[in-house]
Amino acid sequence: MALGKVVSEDTHHVLEDSVGDDDSVPVSMEEVPMKEINITLHVKEGSERADPRQFELRKVLGQGSFGKVFLVRKITGPDAGQLYAMKVLKKATLKVRDRVRTKMERDILVEVNHPFIVKLHYAFQTEGKLYLILDFLRGGDLFTRLSKEVMFTEEDVKFYLAELALALDHLHGLGIIYRDLKPENILLDEEGHIKLTDFGLSKEAVDHENKAYSFCGTVEYMAPEVVNRRGHTHSADWWSYGVLMFEMLTGTLPFQGKDRKETMTMILKAKLGMPQFLSSEAQSLLRNLFKRNPANRLGAGPDGVEEIKRHHFYNTIDWNKLFRREIPPPFKPASGRPDDTFYFDPEFTAKTPRDSPGVPPSANAHQLFRGFSFVAITEEETQPLPNVIVKQLHRSTSQFSDAYDIKEDIGVGSYSICKRCLHKGTGMEYAVKIISKAKRDPTEEVEILLRYGQHPNIITLKDVFDDGRSVYLVSELMKGGELLDKILRQKFFSEREASAVLYTVTKTLEYLHVQGVVHRDLKPSNILYVDESGNAESIRVCDFGFAKQLRAENGLLMTPCYTANFVAPEVLKKQGYDAACDIWSLGVLLYTMLTGHPEEILARIGSGKFSLSGGYWNSVSTEAKVGADTRTRKHTHKNTHTHVKNTHNNTKKTQPQTQPHT
Repeated sequence: MALGKVVSEDTHHVLEDSVGDDDSVPVSMEEVPMKEINITLHVKEGSERADPRQFELRKVLGQGSFGKVFLVRKITGPDAGQLYAMKVLKKATLKVRDRVRTKMERDILVEVNHPFIVKLHYAFQTEGKLYLILDFLRGGDLFTRLSKEVMFTEEDVKFYLAELALALDHLHGLGIIYRDLKPENILLDEEGHIKLTDFGLSKEAVDHENKAYSFCGTVEYMAPEVVNRRGHTHSADWWSYGVLMFEMLTGTLPFQGKDRKETMTMILKAKLGMPQFLSSEAQSLLRNLFKRNPANRLGAGPDGVEEIKRHHFYNTIDWNKLFRREIPPPFKPASGRPDDTFYFDPEFTAKTPRDSPGVPPSANAHQLFRGFSFVAITEEETQPLPNVIVKQLHRSTSQFSDAYDIKEDIGVGSYSICKRCLHKGTGMEYAVKIISKAKRDPTEEVEILLRYGQHPNIITLKDVFDDGRSVYLVSELMKGGELLDKILRQKFFSEREASAVLYTVTKTLEYLHVQGVVHRDLKPSNILYVDESGNAESIRVCDFGFAKQLRAENGLLMTPCYTANFVAPEVLKKQGYDAACDIWSLGVLLYTMLTGHPEEILARIGSGKFSLSGGYWNSVSTEAKVGADTRTRKHTHKNTHTHVKNTHNNTKKTQPQTQPHT
């Protein structure tokens, strides 16, 4: 289940008609006999039995006619403080078919333990409700979000498809046919790895040939044998896998008619139009997945997924490293605090989370855990849900003043003011940057901090508020002050001190440049210490107000792989210029640390007239002089990333001989 969505409905055509071998007409709801379905207790390993009272409701992630999905925090037990998604289903509004499906989802999730499949931590029920406690995934869903935000390459797509192949293979190994593979069921964790979810339509094989006959799933992704109702095996999932691959690589579906009937006919009979811009390896894999005879389909043979893993499309994938999550994803979602819900619809997250009583207060939840009986109810029309995972930057459900007390000013800039603040609940100190929306749009700054603020030397964004006039960015308080103040207090740094600072800043800058981010305002006053130790490790690069992410002409972000292969020269030229400015700033920083005269160096470098000889420079090593000289010369965009990397490596290797100044 895509978190934030209880009813799986979208713009695609959905078929859920239960049929048998003979293509008979589905049985009406009135003919369904009373059924008893037992959803047994499931408890996370090492934890106690759970009930609703053990979970603090934080936010509503989604809502449908059957119930809600909440962001919750566990308040007791060894996992106290852990965030989960709590799927709450009301028994009274569940039809028999949906009750069976809920049990199926619960049973499958209990069996599954895999790095790329969502995990069920608890399952329990009260007299009126069913509860599934699942992983909370902050990254949103892979396709509907990233297809609108990021330019993918074939190499990027390959990474996600490879993780998905491992997830499907694990399910197939348990005898489970997934059957509902579609974009919104593939979510991203905070690192950017996939998590397969929504097992309501999955089915364990039921007959002696390991075939299932139910007619369900989303029609555009449906295999021919599912469409013609002749029974299907796990091979049907590999057809759907091919549909997803085609969609990710081209932005379109391979078989899509003007209505459901035409789409089904195309799946059964139409010739595949293969885009010629795809690599020969990608075309080959797609042709082998789109075999209408499931027995001939890649992945259907005795070797299963190994057939797919051996295909030359995946020659560059190290499958063991991939399984161990050692291969970095092409793209990291923008996620800040653990309970951020930036990618869930504000229509839901703005609501006060409230789980209405489904059981008399005197009842014992554990005593009620004994299975439950249903009678058929009148089928109701369900309203399609809006897209529930959307980009939602700098939005909070409360006002800044509700959570924090503002204290004295820390600094004032052209577009913002920075103040110390106290969190009302914990008493902890933070800094808040208040940006006037009339003067500047802070969206880019917020997005960069959310995406890359987890780096140890980049300031961490703790909270974001928007009152309409101003945006409030709450971050850790830099108690050690600015690097500039430290330079002015000490007059100048020793080479050893300067080298340590430059190494940390260069390493951070290299990380940003590889991700396609340029800071554009790197200076001693924007480099701060998180504590008073003065150690280079406590440095944080701050103030991303002028920072930019590399974007294509259509405004979409680009992965590093896309940048290397497809970016127009004029875009690279601009990006190279901005990156060169960052490197130039490193030279100014080094010069300033070694001499203690920031105003002088800025004036001289601006005119191109500066000297590295005489006076103080007579005691500076040759390596340091070369570093200051090369970094303060005007750079072109060429080889900018290489220069950052060399700066990083040379700074690391430098062992200054001069003694610290006192």
